[in-house]
Amino acid sequence: MGTPEFAVPTLEILYNAGYDIAGVITSTDKWGGRGRKVKIESAVKKFAQLKGINILQPPNLKNKQFVEELRSLKADLQIVVAFRMLPEVVWNMPPLGTYNLHGSLLPKYRGAAPINWSIINGDQETGVTSFKLKHEIDTGSIAIQKRIKIYPSDNATAVHDRMKFIAADVIYETVKGIELGQIDLHAQEDTAATHAPKLNPDNTKIDFSKSAQSIHNLIRGLSQYPCAWFNLTGKKIKVYKSNFKIETHSKSTGTVETDQKSYFKIYCKDGSIYLDELQMTGKKKMSVKDWLNGYTVDLNAEAN
Repeated sequence: MGTPEFAVPTLEILYNAGYDIAGVITSTDKWGGRGRKVKIESAVKKFAQLKGINILQPPNLKNKQFVEELRSLKADLQIVVAFRMLPEVVWNMPPLGTYNLHGSLLPKYRGAAPINWSIINGDQETGVTSFKLKHEIDTGSIAIQKRIKIYPSDNATAVHDRMKFIAADVIYETVKGIELGQIDLHAQEDTAATHAPKLNPDNTKIDFSKSAQSIHNLIRGLSQYPCAWFNLTGKKIKVYKSNFKIETHSKSTGTVETDQKSYFKIYCKDGSIYLDELQMTGKKKMSVKDWLNGYTVDLNAEAN
């Protein structure tokens, strides 16, 4: 069960290992592109089609027809990678259970956006966890965990792209361990749990009254999607890449400074943020130099 590109290496490693994949459950097709005339199929569906694997695309996971069709597959085990919340009638169906892959070292960062929040919070490592599903989300007993280093130059996309292959290895080891009866499940320590809530316009907006390091981490943790953002003279600007400098200053936070040619910085609590790559609403993503080449910054404006 999975939808995006992140889930494909896991499906591929299980397929290549010779496991009998009874079916793939993925999202329904969407319509997009100009005039919404282009059918967009999930990355997982595309891989399954190439390999001739049975595909189910239920619009509703509680639909009786889907549940019966799923039951008819008689799967021993279900694997979930980057899918959606399952009803109990689905996750409790197979005799060996349903195992989920989560992009953190559970119980840290339970929730929708674990990779993002680990970087936003300045962590130097994260990881992946396979665990057996139960009713409460992201709380099931842990099967296998592997750690992943977060480098200072990493953004969320870089960590995501490394993690999907480590995730595939972890799921393969989990399935193999279940097959051999060698998985030793252990309960999560609930008192150590932290949360990774869904990203929204409020928690992705830059607050320039905060420290330079924390703002830089927010930008890293939200790049390349959905991106940290701020307003300047009524225009929304997304930030993809930044640097920062700790410096003593007497400027009010949000004050902008630029030579209108090569640099654009914004003062914050304990220094300044240098924007390297950004996107103004209605424009394409570009380097700050290219942006300044076509846009004159009002030096009396404040970023907010």
